[in-house]
Amino acid sequence: MPQVTTSTRSVRVQDATIELSWAGVTDTGRRREVNQDAVLTSFPLFVVADGMGGHVGGEIASASTVDRLRAMVDDGTVTPKAIEKALVRAVKDILSHPEATDEGTGTTLTGLFLDTSQNPPHWVTLNIGDSRVYLLRDGDLVQITTDHSVVQELVAAGRLSPEEAENHPYGNVITRAVGPTESVKPDYVRLDVVTGDRFVICSDGLTKELTDYGIRHFLDENPDPADAVEAMLDAALENGGRDNVTIVVLDVRRIAD
Repeated sequence: MPQVTTSTRSVRVQDATIELSWAGVTDTGRRREVNQDAVLTSFPLFVVADGMGGHVGGEIASASTVDRLRAMVDDGTVTPKAIEKALVRAVKDILSHPEATDEGTGTTLTGLFLDTSQNPPHWVTLNIGDSRVYLLRDGDLVQITTDHSVVQELVAAGRLSPEEAENHPYGNVITRAVGPTESVKPDYVRLDVVTGDRFVICSDGLTKELTDYGIRHFLDENPDPADAVEAMLDAALENGGRDNVTIVVLDVRRIAD
């Protein structure tokens, strides 16, 4: 297992200091030869990308997307508009790559960033595909993002129950991705900054192996983000590790003056 450590950051805003701590990991799993996931934990942006298409196409797509987002962070501007421009550039990178000619090449993209441009500051989640952002707040674990998948559309239409969706044969079929033939505009959700919040950002390699109850259990048992990430990864591999597994845990403390 890769070594996992917890990083910290204190952010000064107008009337408070927000303390963040986080850890992330990505693993090939037990059934795949190549890790097509990619992860970025570069304040203020935390994202997971799950690539797909061809032998190396998915790896190219997820890496290209994360590289463009990392460059955006380095430029110092993280906004929905900047993210969408970075994704347009990522699509061009994918199209021009000689080993990513498959029309099915693409990647999910899920995560969040801290927007301190307004008072009070707030979180903005972003999502394309079926990787997920969860929020543990006041003892309740809630999936913040909505999957862009055939199964989720069936659930939303009332044609499939959430229980039936868990093992549906079309469970891997997504309806939106960052790729040559897809829209690159994510869905966004704004959230307040609340002391004690814990976010989990993950590819479906985790949610294939752990239920929401299992995710909450490992968060409850491991107050340190690195410990929580390692515990969830261990459990996912023990439960089969059928896909690449990528996990970020981000903890929030807002300390008022």
